[in-house]
Amino acid sequence: MRTFIIAEAGVNHNGNLEVAMKMVDSAVNAGVDAVKFQTFHAENVSTANAPKAEYQMTMNSGNESQLEMLKELELDFDSHRELMNHCRRNNIMFLSSPFDIDSIDMLNELGLEIFKIPSGEIVNLPYLRKIGTLNKKVILSTGMAEMEEIKDALDVIVDSGTRKENITVLHCNTEYPTPYEDVNLRAMLTIKEAFDISVGYSDHTPGIDVAIAAVALGAEVIEKHFTLDRNMEGPDHKASLEADELKSMVVAIRNIETAFGNGVKKPSASEIENRAVVRKSIVASRPIKKGELFTEESITVKRPGIGISPMKWDNVIGRTSKKNFEKDGIIEL
Repeated sequence: MRTFIIAEAGVNHNGNLEVAMKMVDSAVNAGVDAVKFQTFHAENVSTANAPKAEYQMTMNSGNESQLEMLKELELDFDSHRELMNHCRRNNIMFLSSPFDIDSIDMLNELGLEIFKIPSGEIVNLPYLRKIGTLNKKVILSTGMAEMEEIKDALDVIVDSGTRKENITVLHCNTEYPTPYEDVNLRAMLTIKEAFDISVGYSDHTPGIDVAIAAVALGAEVIEKHFTLDRNMEGPDHKASLEADELKSMVVAIRNIETAFGNGVKKPSASEIENRAVVRKSIVASRPIKKGELFTEESITVKRPGIGISPMKWDNVIGRTSKKNFEKDGIIEL
């Protein structure tokens, strides 16, 4: 199965459409399947007094509130439409996570194919119900969530009209960057088993190692933040991949997919010719005369593997030699 790889642009465009367009180009060059942004009306998301997360304060200069920070990162309707058209021209899927009801409506009006629910909305009943009524494909991130909260969210989405087979649940940790000891990648498999549902992984660790490991464990979707420049100012840049790293991740994932194979254990085409070189045959351990019986002392096992297999040893012992053999001669019956 081909992993669906999402390059998470998020708000790393810093509210600049030109930067966002360049991010689409970078994602295309990396070979991902989709590039994802974030859609919100800041005043619908945050109160005026809501504090920023610690990582946002660390990675974003200034003393502005969360609301003020979000206002600087908004993209309007026309910007979304331009980005979608740019994605279509470049054969990459446009995705965006809505953070409020109005943004859900806007993205639906624009024809969004897949709705990505961010971790923070997993306990937002009106939001989940609205997504569910659209009967679109859904990707649900589960950062900070308990298993019971995941169950409740899935129940709301399904009961609102979305088929379960159209939902993929992403294991996720929302610390930016995520310490390796907090990844708990096996939880992805716990989610898959508990809810009998497609799963993936939204990765916020440094580097690409954990995302690759998730694919090896069976992730059907991988999401990873990226940026044009990690030194840019903004809340998510420091925890994002740069273009060359994103491309390396895609190459590694595609290599792993190729390596999965079909599960049938048999010699591959590339190794068939090695059998004669690496395996062994029954050979004479000393000169053997015609008419002499083959014994444990007169034969042995050596390379190359072009003669009688050593697995036939018991069939050779006690048989009569039909010809003379020099030492190391390959035994024939």
